[in-house]
Amino acid sequence: MTNLFDLTGRLAIVTGSSRGIGLTLATGLAAAGAHVILHARDAAALTAAADSVAAETGAQVDFVAFDLTDPSAVKAGMSSLIEQYGCPDILVNNAGMQLRGPFADFTIDQWNRLLAVNLTSAFLMAQTVASGMVARGSGKIINIGSIQSSLARPSITPYSATKGGMVMLTKGLCADFASSGIQTNALAPGYFETELTSALVQDETFSAWVRGRTPAGRWGNVEDLVGTCVFLASSASDFVNGQVIYVDGGMSAVV
Repeated sequence: MTNLFDLTGRLAIVTGSSRGIGLTLATGLAAAGAHVILHARDAAALTAAADSVAAETGAQVDFVAFDLTDPSAVKAGMSSLIEQYGCPDILVNNAGMQLRGPFADFTIDQWNRLLAVNLTSAFLMAQTVASGMVARGSGKIINIGSIQSSLARPSITPYSATKGGMVMLTKGLCADFASSGIQTNALAPGYFETELTSALVQDETFSAWVRGRTPAGRWGNVEDLVGTCVFLASSASDFVNGQVIYVDGGMSAVV
């Protein structure tokens, strides 16, 4: 049974993986046997992250640095990666950002930035691996959504729109590529304690709301996401396609 989750010999790229959730997911995939390629824009940060993952897991870890919001950079970076390592078996579209504020105050530049980082980057990355996965007859695409893929809160409407779009991108890729042996699913975290949410965690009023609204009664730890990611990357999920799996302590299940 454990062989279903074994990723030995599989090549995985995780976008936005020099820190936070992306780095934790990459570490989990490496621990399951995958050859992991880290990605971010900062080569120095990637060097440190790759050393950390390799030391913790003993796995082969490499990295690529390019700007996901620049289509020509994505094409060049992924072409180089594929030429050197081959087409990835696993793509995790994790890169993302958050901007908060009153809806009426959001600028078109902020909207376009969120759209580019959170959604267009996943579109571009999926395009770069699709032909290779189709030719091979297998592949796993894991899009990182959010509890905001289905539930809205004040002050983050543009962010919620991008994460809702990620769900429909997931379903669309399933429609296009399931017959070619490719599984595309979304992993949707609830409220997790990370570097990017530290201010919210330290806000006791907000933290109390999160704990009270989440049946599990706590913030998520990034390690809570690893099992689901490995499942979606492995043969254990070969007939799971176009689905959104919420890892949220039950938040999306209750009112």
